[in-house]
Amino acid sequence: MQGGKCLAMVVCAIVSCLAPVRRSEAVNPETLLMPGKLSTAHQKFEEQCSHCHDRSDRNHQTRLCLDCHKEIAADVAAKRGFHGRLPGIEASQCRACHSEHLGRSGDIVKLSREQFNHENTDFPLRGAHTSLVCVSCHAAGKDYRKTPSECVDCHKKEEPHEGKLGRDCASCHGTTTWLRVTYDHDKTSFPLRDKHVDVPCMGCHFGNRYKDTPRQCVSCHAPDDVHRGERGPKCGDCHATTGWKTTKFDHKKETGFALEGVHTNIDCQDCHRTGNLKDKLPRECFGCHQGQDSHAGRLGKDCGKCHGNEKWKPSTFDHTRDTRWPLVGRHAKVDCHSCHTAAVATQKLPTTCASCHRASDVHAGKLGTQCDQCHTPEGWRTAVSFDHDLTKFPLVGLHVAVPCEQCHVTRKYRDVGTDCVDCHKKDDVHKGTLGKECAKCHSPNGWRIWEFDHGKETGFALTGAHTKLVCAGCHKQPADEVKLNPTCLSCHEQDDVHLGQYGRQCQRCHSTATFKGARLN
Repeated sequence: MQGGKCLAMVVCAIVSCLAPVRRSEAVNPETLLMPGKLSTAHQKFEEQCSHCHDRSDRNHQTRLCLDCHKEIAADVAAKRGFHGRLPGIEASQCRACHSEHLGRSGDIVKLSREQFNHENTDFPLRGAHTSLVCVSCHAAGKDYRKTPSECVDCHKKEEPHEGKLGRDCASCHGTTTWLRVTYDHDKTSFPLRDKHVDVPCMGCHFGNRYKDTPRQCVSCHAPDDVHRGERGPKCGDCHATTGWKTTKFDHKKETGFALEGVHTNIDCQDCHRTGNLKDKLPRECFGCHQGQDSHAGRLGKDCGKCHGNEKWKPSTFDHTRDTRWPLVGRHAKVDCHSCHTAAVATQKLPTTCASCHRASDVHAGKLGTQCDQCHTPEGWRTAVSFDHDLTKFPLVGLHVAVPCEQCHVTRKYRDVGTDCVDCHKKDDVHKGTLGKECAKCHSPNGWRIWEFDHGKETGFALTGAHTKLVCAGCHKQPADEVKLNPTCLSCHEQDDVHLGQYGRQCQRCHSTATFKGARLN
């Protein structure tokens, strides 16, 4: 109260001071106490404080603002626009955001474009709009609230439909980009399916023609009609929207020729080359695939016996099942024409190995024509099953590991000798002095393995000093040609100091250990 009295006294003092100066004019004390000039927009109300201020109730100030700013009042009432969407606008005061008495050029709007939240407007920014600067939409000198909000207001130059689809661009286009169309064509009488989904609008609606667009296939696809109109305009009876090659035409039912395997994927023109589907076509494989027949007609015209509908290779022909000659081993990889050099209907092939492999017979026919007795179809050198035990010379010991070529140099095989010396003459350390029957002493397991019993085999046992002699010490000539005399003097005649006076039976006094130390029996 004291403060109020002081203020009143100050006002009265000021009035009394000014009264002598301007007695002819009424002085408004509130104007004198005004904290600053009003902005240019409110300048006309500078002498009418009550226009904006209620002396009895300060809270009525917002109502006075809205009485002048009727558009904003309508926004608040309808909860639209920036002011109508502000949270708690009903209890807010205008002066909380807008200040006056800041001078003629004072900023009473206090708008921060960088911090302005467009979500509180009737036009929230979405998609590509978020990256635009304010002046792109809000023209200078015009109220922001009067900025148009329809797409065509800004994008009329970019609208390719020439206005024929109305002004509701958002029904088809999004805010991210014009090219992303969300129009639901299913709501029309022509729903888009499969390949039609990817067709641009102008592909059918050229010249921005949207009404009375033709719906028949030929109206758009006449240039694609390989039948040249001969099958009529109802393409949908055979073809599907997934693609021209995806057809509903039942070839077996309509023509009696079922399309199977790769035939289901080939183009109609591949067979119906004239385009006229009524032309008569061959039904045999050979009729269409003669140019692909690598057999040159030698195997006949019934390709289906060997080949399937999926692909030419591998062949389904089973030589074991379908003929009397099973193809096994290397034969399974032999080309048909290697054997069938003429038409199979007229050429009868022999079944013996020699009939085909005579030129490959390294034995030059010396072993006969039954090659399978030794060889297998896996290969000439693979798993050779010849049993040498059935010959005159069974292979034992080290002979088993000896390759055939080491003995059979000419590969005639029958001209090889069976005596040891025939192959081992160079290895005979006896130089033939002991004959040709090496096996009497030596084993096939090795030359150094021998068990010759001299007493048993010759009747002349080697004892004493005789055991240390080498064979060649006595056998100067081949043993099978020259028989040695078993008497002592036959070898020791030069050693006889008695000069034959005591006869030839040296063993009566001497032993085989030594000539010295004779003993008289």
